[in-house]
Amino acid sequence: MNKVYLVGAGPGDPELITVKGRRILQSAGVVFYDHLANPALLDLAPPTARKVYVGKKRSDHSFRQEEISAMLVEAYHEGADVVRLKGGDPYIFGRGGEEAEALVAANIPFEVVPGVTAALGIAAYTGVPLTHRSHTSVVTFVTGHDVEQIDWSKIGHAETLVIMMGLTTFPEIAGRIIAAGRSRHTPAMVVRWGTRADQETLVGTLETLPGIIADLHLKPPATLIVGEVVDLRGHLNWFEKLPLFGKTVVVTRPHDQSAELAALLRHEGAAVVSLPAIEIAAPENLFALDTAIARLDTYDWLIFTSANGVRAFLDRLDRSSSDLRNVRAKLAAIGPATRAALECLHLKVDVTGAEYVAEGLLAALPGDLTGQKILLARAALARDVLPKELAARGAVVDVVEAYRTIAPAALAAAAHEVLDAPHKPDWITFTSSSTVENLLRVIRAEQLEGVRVASIGPVTSQTLRQHGISIDVEATAYTAAGLAAAIRELVIIET
Repeated sequence: MNKVYLVGAGPGDPELITVKGRRILQSAGVVFYDHLANPALLDLAPPTARKVYVGKKRSDHSFRQEEISAMLVEAYHEGADVVRLKGGDPYIFGRGGEEAEALVAANIPFEVVPGVTAALGIAAYTGVPLTHRSHTSVVTFVTGHDVEQIDWSKIGHAETLVIMMGLTTFPEIAGRIIAAGRSRHTPAMVVRWGTRADQETLVGTLETLPGIIADLHLKPPATLIVGEVVDLRGHLNWFEKLPLFGKTVVVTRPHDQSAELAALLRHEGAAVVSLPAIEIAAPENLFALDTAIARLDTYDWLIFTSANGVRAFLDRLDRSSSDLRNVRAKLAAIGPATRAALECLHLKVDVTGAEYVAEGLLAALPGDLTGQKILLARAALARDVLPKELAARGAVVDVVEAYRTIAPAALAAAAHEVLDAPHKPDWITFTSSSTVENLLRVIRAEQLEGVRVASIGPVTSQTLRQHGISIDVEATAYTAAGLAAAIRELVIIET
């Protein structure tokens, strides 16, 4: 039986969603998401899921709360699991209680999945513990949305005071708290977009912070913390010290293969923008691949130059009358990702190149391959270094197209949105020559001016240079981890 799930999305960092929240999103039929839910979380939902924005800003409500509740009821009756994805926690100033009441009134089954509320996320990511045995044993959460509803003469003396939705009203709130007798020198801070790579933190006192906010034209969403614990930020602040904090990095890998690189970059503090420049497609003609699979047991070597090649090969093998029992050949993989794709099939890889390019694989293969029959299943467009040298060593080489790399239909629009934005990204990563070629078919090279370029290896770098693109850093290990490490190391050196 389907349900409605009120799911806390957490405070901004997409990795802070709970395991249960992630699992439920992965099977959702409809997702209603708000302004504070990180859009990256929508990628967890199935491609077929309907995604509806119902966000509310201070002066811009896409839908009234009554309309949102009615939409949840209507979507439930369509028969799919419905997720209401809410920034922070549904029951902490998230109006989740109102939505739950509407579901009860309509006799609709529901569950509430808690999330990390903004206050807790901000405390952790700014180095300000909300409680500390030496400073405070009491923390008070309050909304600053309507100043008149709160007795600030009482609330304002809380040892640690967290004010949510109070950015625009903070000058009045601070004035009332000071008037009620709290010291004007009490430490205070405001955090915008907490836990995200663009987290912005301003520190002052009850007296000075309103002026700081006004001078810097800070805009919502933001949360304020008042109390002596703010002073601990000086030595407990870890997040804003990460090497890539404040940096935006564009990842051009296929959408379903970008998770590893994106996670590595986020681990270093970066904001990651997905701009898939390639998609993996089946060959236009499968005859050659299917023929090779039909005589699989005749090959002495199977050579794979990418994990995509392994996956494409396996897909056709599954559709054939053969299976892995027909593999009699030794296996060669160009690098660790390709090797891992084969090992996932419980296959032993005989040879892997020390350098993850064709030349590295050739160096690892036997020098004399006279009479050896080799199947090389790879992309439609690829360098001819490998098959030429294998043939020169005496091998009989069948080169078959296992997959194609094509440009996504929406690449042009997405590229212009990312690269023509008022604030350009700091970095763009290229993980293959195809990502370079496809992107430069829809943009001008000049649009990359001001954006630093990171290349996964020498082949990709050569393609970039052929297009007149300067390279700021090239990975020494031609992997996602190597690429992320290269960016990190250069940034550390420069700072």
